[in-house]
Amino acid sequence: MANQRLLPIKNGYNFRDLGGYPTADGHQIKWHRLIRTGSLARLDQNDLTVLDNIPISLDIDLRAPDEVKKDPDRVPSQAKYYHLPVFEADETDASHSDEEIAAQMQQPGNGYHHMIDVYHRMTTTPSAKQAYQKLFNLLLNNEHGALLFHCTAGKDRTGMAAYLILSALGVEQKIIMEDYLLTNTVTQDFRNHWLQDMRNHGASEELVTNRAALASVAPDYLNTAIKNIIQTYGNVNQYLNNYLDITPAEIKDLRKLYLD
Repeated sequence: MANQRLLPIKNGYNFRDLGGYPTADGHQIKWHRLIRTGSLARLDQNDLTVLDNIPISLDIDLRAPDEVKKDPDRVPSQAKYYHLPVFEADETDASHSDEEIAAQMQQPGNGYHHMIDVYHRMTTTPSAKQAYQKLFNLLLNNEHGALLFHCTAGKDRTGMAAYLILSALGVEQKIIMEDYLLTNTVTQDFRNHWLQDMRNHGASEELVTNRAALASVAPDYLNTAIKNIIQTYGNVNQYLNNYLDITPAEIKDLRKLYLD
């Protein structure tokens, strides 16, 4: 498979290879070793073949238990599956229905403020800590093939995981933010069609705006998590070491595994 950021998946979205990103010390992330995605629940055999050809060795599911029960992964044939729920319920609202969202999202700004709270919680809740700790343990033991990590939309819980992984590998913060915001580019057509469909069916503009905030990413969201990390631990390296218990020696091992 050629080195390309966006994978040719037809029945899912936001499937991206993290290969090729440069580090501050002159290295580069290996292609076909780290894959971030949205849900795997609706993949067909052609999509699975794309993933098998990488190949995917680990499928890390960051979704809540109810999300997994409702839409279980179609696991690539060579992959071992791990369920590491960041939250005990889907706090990102990626899996919730329009009716469920409408009940709580009629006031201006609700969507934005909800996402700010989600990113605060991803840096502080015990379930998130446990999920990301286990993710790094699996990263350290994955010598061959690609580790794929995902949630439902592949943007928030997955985006936070990507931030932590890329930071640990020494990618500059500017590039990490660019990767994070790439979600908006690769899902733009889907989001625009979906939001217009809401308008066509009589949704209020407040609801559409709040839904748009929930369905996209924004610098303020990730910066909320980064601000929490800096205020409490000084920098992301100290957060990885002192909060997630990833030692400097393990950071070196990660870089040997995933950098050229």
